[in-house]
Amino acid sequence: MKAMRVHLQNDVKTFAIEDVPEPVPAKDEVLVRVHATAVMPTELKWPSTWQTFDGQPRPAPILGHEFSGVAAGVGDGVTDVRVGEAVYGLNGWDRDGAEAEYVLIASTGLAPKPASVSHAEAAVVPISALTAWQALVDRAHVTNGQRVLIHGGAGGVGTFAIQIARNRGAHVITTVSSHNADFVRELGADEVIDYKTTRFDEVTGDLDVILDIAGGDTLERSRKLLKPGGKLLTVATDSSKSEYFFYVEPNRAELVEIGHLIDSGRLRVVVGEVVPLEQVAAAYQRKPARGKMAVQVA
Repeated sequence: MKAMRVHLQNDVKTFAIEDVPEPVPAKDEVLVRVHATAVMPTELKWPSTWQTFDGQPRPAPILGHEFSGVAAGVGDGVTDVRVGEAVYGLNGWDRDGAEAEYVLIASTGLAPKPASVSHAEAAVVPISALTAWQALVDRAHVTNGQRVLIHGGAGGVGTFAIQIARNRGAHVITTVSSHNADFVRELGADEVIDYKTTRFDEVTGDLDVILDIAGGDTLERSRKLLKPGGKLLTVATDSSKSEYFFYVEPNRAELVEIGHLIDSGRLRVVVGEVVPLEQVAAAYQRKPARGKMAVQVA
């Protein structure tokens, strides 16, 4: 099969489409024919991109851990996915991703694709929507009337986080640049702070929940804004050793629920741009103004 692989030599990363063996599903795994995947620019900096969790090197990895496609084969023990079914999902961080014709995934990280969106739209959902869900629902338990601050509301995680918090009855505050103010209000934000002109910690406070994506100074300034007992969560890579950091995890049941919300119109998917696989190297060098970048594979 064809796959986009990344070679690292002397700190220089080179992307190349190469022929690699088609993977074969093992027990409890599904082989997916990839139609689209999505770009996470920070993936090039993740330790798991370049080595396995037990420290073994990963030469020429294939990126893209979220995707949408069609189930092409199932391993022993798989009973909840059928061959030919349109699916979307999130596979393991230290295994090859979906910038390829086929990808392997444990069936526990796979769910039926939302019927109301395209493969490119579905592909940008798993990491960002699961991150927002696992932060706001699983960990913070956001409820009606709470005050929630979401940093980077126009980004991949932020667009879902605003909607999920609003759907749960929260008063949503978010930070964006001014040209995205009306956009995030459409998603459900009650208050919008222009982070380029205003220090968020000078105009808000008394918060029940804060979701941070930036880390660093933003994370430090956020802490003092919480109510007693409030929850602060971050997914910023440079804050991975912080007590507030968490990793998003594959979760079939949550992807099913998120898919239902998308198909019911309660959760809007935002795609900033769609690029062909051949142009994916350049896609890692830029970030769309809104949402996340999708990669069309087939």
